[in-house]
Amino acid sequence: MDLSASIANQTDVGLGITKKLLQTEGKDKNVVYSPLSIHVVLSLIAAGSKGPTQEQILSFLKSKFAGDLNSFASELVAVIFADGSPTGGPRLSFANGIWVDQPLALKPSFKEVVESAYKAAVNQVDFQTKAAEVAAGVNLWAEKETSGLIKEVLPVGSVDASTRLVFANALYFKGAWSEKFEASFTKESDFHLLDGSKVQAPFMTSKRKQFLSAYDGFKVLGLPYRQGEDKRRFSMHIYLPDAKDGLPALVEKVGTGSGFLQRHLPYEQVSVSDFKLPKFKISFGFEATNLLKGLGVVLPFSGEGGLTEMVDSTVGQNLYVSSIYHKSFIEVNEEGTEAAAASAGVIKLRGLPQTMDFVADHPFLFLIKEEMTGTVLFIGHVLNPLAVD
Repeated sequence: MDLSASIANQTDVGLGITKKLLQTEGKDKNVVYSPLSIHVVLSLIAAGSKGPTQEQILSFLKSKFAGDLNSFASELVAVIFADGSPTGGPRLSFANGIWVDQPLALKPSFKEVVESAYKAAVNQVDFQTKAAEVAAGVNLWAEKETSGLIKEVLPVGSVDASTRLVFANALYFKGAWSEKFEASFTKESDFHLLDGSKVQAPFMTSKRKQFLSAYDGFKVLGLPYRQGEDKRRFSMHIYLPDAKDGLPALVEKVGTGSGFLQRHLPYEQVSVSDFKLPKFKISFGFEATNLLKGLGVVLPFSGEGGLTEMVDSTVGQNLYVSSIYHKSFIEVNEEGTEAAAASAGVIKLRGLPQTMDFVADHPFLFLIKEEMTGTVLFIGHVLNPLAVD
């Protein structure tokens, strides 16, 4: 498996999801989500399926074999998500879990994959008589793995007596800026909304040189996080359209074609004459079924082949993925960034070098990525930095 090619494919898939999400459910609100978290849950489902179900997921994830997705997940855990805080870098956590109804047993081949490649903890539970308690347990797991930021990845009623398996992924990131913003310099200023109105928001500022590049219709800012002793380099990229109402057009550009991020990087460190970046905090959740359907991944997954590779029982013939839930959180301030995401799949039984300005006083895109590999952890947009939910 070529890790760089797998990451490039995963990024393109993520940008396609981003475009759809920001043009539909997230059109009128602040958004943050982790395309990587959703990718992992879909990869787990692919590992436990065959026939048209598996072919559909593999095609969507731009992979020829489920084994490649498994190897990719294993590499991510080993290369990208080792905790960097003991050596001064970002704090990272990446965890997977599976909850299986107690009459069922995972097939040995599937169990080997989820435990070795995905490092997933397998839990035998009683969905048929204690569905609410199991859902609460999954939510507690997500809360623990995200340091308390994601408290309810499974909403009330999402798990019931027909549930047979739940796959969940949790991701946590906390990084300090390599050069922190001076809190005493933070001042209130106008932030222009897409409807032409404006709000007063707290803006961070700095006179230091910034990694900043200008492109046709937008600028890209790179804010590096403090690096540990390993080779990984994490940073936040902010894509600011030139026009106050230019975000929809920029979203269209970002999600069309492949390789957009690689072609639009903040290459050079330049002096800034005016530099403003709003503090913001976002909590966002969505159910991905309709969004994925709009991208050609039809839920529920069922039919010939189906999810028969997951469990040692003929009941596997009647299993289907009823829903995929996702919830994320991010906070950006003078110190740095704290972000978390959790995804859960519910399986049920059917029946330039110059002086520049960078004034982010209108809606913009952002993402958090690891620069060495290009892995994107989080993506979102800010429409109003004062809106939390």
